[in-house]
Amino acid sequence: MSLFEKIRRFESMHIVFWLIKDSCWMMEWKLMGVIMIIPTLFLALYLIFKTRAYRDIYLNTAIFFWISANSYWMTMEFYFNSLNKDLAAIPFLLGFVFIFIFYLSKGKKKMVGEQD
Repeated sequence: MSLFEKIRRFESMHIVFWLIKDSCWMMEWKLMGVIMIIPTLFLALYLIFKTRAYRDIYLNTAIFFWISANSYWMTMEFYFNSLNKDLAAIPFLLGFVFIFIFYLSKGKKKMVGEQD
């Protein structure tokens, strides 16, 4: 199995975990929502590690920051009545920084699966 195929499989699983986490948030299943932060962030970090030599690292890092912000916001709503949820803006903005870097780096690094 190529790196491209492995990455796509983990990206798909990562999206499932993210959707489960956000569904738990919507249904106010606090414990399950918080538990789902762990595999979701773990897979995001795994994808960053696996794509460190490719341009995809910027997208995966942005996703990591967005999931972090989203998880923080969810936790604040669940346990602290939205106290300080505005701090989630920091990792959201960092996510945008990495998307910006991704578009600036176009052509400098290949994406996973691109041919020469």
